[in-house]
Amino acid sequence: MKTSITFLILAALLFAVPGAVAQEKPIRIGIIGLDTSHVPAFTGLFNDPKATGDLAGFKVVAGFPGGSKDVKASYSRVEMFTKQIQEKYGVEIVDSIEALVAKVDVVLIESVDGRAHLPQAMIVLKSGKKVFIDKPIGGSLSDVLAIFELAQKHKTPVFSSSSLRYATNIRAAKMDPKLGKVVGCESFSPCEIETYVPDFFWYGIHGVESLYTIMGPGCKSVSRTHTKTTDTAVGVWEDGRVGTYRGLRSGTKGYGNVIFGEKATLTTTGAEGGYKPLVVEIAKFFRTGVSPVSAEETTEIFAFMEAADESKRQGGVPVTIESVMKKAREVNKSRKLQ
Repeated sequence: MKTSITFLILAALLFAVPGAVAQEKPIRIGIIGLDTSHVPAFTGLFNDPKATGDLAGFKVVAGFPGGSKDVKASYSRVEMFTKQIQEKYGVEIVDSIEALVAKVDVVLIESVDGRAHLPQAMIVLKSGKKVFIDKPIGGSLSDVLAIFELAQKHKTPVFSSSSLRYATNIRAAKMDPKLGKVVGCESFSPCEIETYVPDFFWYGIHGVESLYTIMGPGCKSVSRTHTKTTDTAVGVWEDGRVGTYRGLRSGTKGYGNVIFGEKATLTTTGAEGGYKPLVVEIAKFFRTGVSPVSAEETTEIFAFMEAADESKRQGGVPVTIESVMKKAREVNKSRKLQ
């Protein structure tokens, strides 16, 4: 009897003393696509034993290499990054997405080739496990619409963003009281082009995401000027504001924004904070299932870039967001999405 009483007292003390409760199991993360530097960078942040706050309580436990045989930036790096996370962080490498999904609680789709994202996401979305899809969320505007349609069908939370949305200097400038209401913006970034996805989807996405971080959604038309070294895409918003993206392929190829406000004009250069601010947002999303960026805004970003491509094809004339959305919806009508 004394033994039983002693046990009950000790048990009560265990649960009453702060920090005495056994540590909860970490949220297990799986990564699909091990062909980008984001893979070891994100894994290092999630698997840091000293992580605190929002980043505490996660662990990348499984990876599926993937890789695209026709994209040098993929096939030339997949083995290297796979080896890095396997040897440095003890990540288990699996031979299928299905095997990965069975071992984890949440998923990162990191494949550098945007064309791979829809077929990869289809498997994850059916599982109902929350998924972050790195930029570009899809290889075409129709892919983007399909991913969000499937996410809604399977009631699976999805989040996608460039890391520049969470650059500390960009967000600070937008919130600076000296600026006042944003009346326009010019954003710029490197804009190398790959043949397998629409022009801005490869690297221009960073600058376009910055533009939307500052301007918000509501663009109605885009016109583009294209040369071998430079692109400019000028968007006209529904309220008459103008936002411009400048893509750089020569000279100094950095990141920056000129933000025009009612009270002042502010300039940002570079993207401060690295990947950590984005990874913190991913961690919050994995816990809550609530994306900090709406599906509508993410879709419009890709419609902006698709409209810019269409404007280029038509010699620089303005192309409406609605016209490219309509075309993408028509493409999806013939698809068999599950």
